[in-house]
Amino acid sequence: MSAHEAVEALKRLGLSNYEAKVFVALQRLGTGTAQEVSQLSDVPRSQVYGAADDLADRGLVEVVESSPKQYRPVSLDAAREQLRARIEREQERAFESLDAVRNEHADHTDDGEVSTLHGRHTVHERVAELIRRADEQVVLVAGTADLFSEGVERALAERAAAGIPVVVVTRDPAVEDRFADDPIRVVVTSREQTGGFTGRTLLVDDATVLLSVLTEGDDPDPFGETALWTADTRIGHILAEFIHAGMESGFENEYP
Repeated sequence: MSAHEAVEALKRLGLSNYEAKVFVALQRLGTGTAQEVSQLSDVPRSQVYGAADDLADRGLVEVVESSPKQYRPVSLDAAREQLRARIEREQERAFESLDAVRNEHADHTDDGEVSTLHGRHTVHERVAELIRRADEQVVLVAGTADLFSEGVERALAERAAAGIPVVVVTRDPAVEDRFADDPIRVVVTSREQTGGFTGRTLLVDDATVLLSVLTEGDDPDPFGETALWTADTRIGHILAEFIHAGMESGFENEYP
């Protein structure tokens, strides 16, 4: 990773541009004066003092009281721990605030629309939530076992235990083993029968549909999956008909 990439990564962790540049420069120097840091980082010398003092307040830099004053970065392990703790504190504050204002002005009419969402964990949660709404039937097509989170498995098992017909179609035999003790119909099929599809198809009660595709990249989470879904809508009914037709055509007698 280059110095520029390190700076950009630190900025994403909450450091300002000058703070990130000064911290990277100090990692390269070991110990340095404001002048030395300025020359290596292209941060104006007058700005180095403030950035270094802010880093010291964050617990990322030690101030050496010499003449001229020098700055020394803490170890990478210590810096990692400091930044991790700060991120966790900010995350806690943010979500406490979000929880306090959540649904303040919600009119709860979003189920009449088609929505998109991104991220494997986010899709897991939505799939589990939609499954729990089922009153008549659940059909889930998911090629591999990693598309069945604990929450999704639990939701499927709960609906099946409540007497709701649940069908799971997968290419992974391990999925069948997971549901061996549950009244769930598991159809293990081939990649050819699913057309090489790698995402998820969820059908609930012939009106709620979620379709997802897996996306490739250097960082599979949080953007490793993209989905669209609609609940109890006209387009949901239309999509349901296509799904049933495709399943009956592709799996013949295996699909109930």
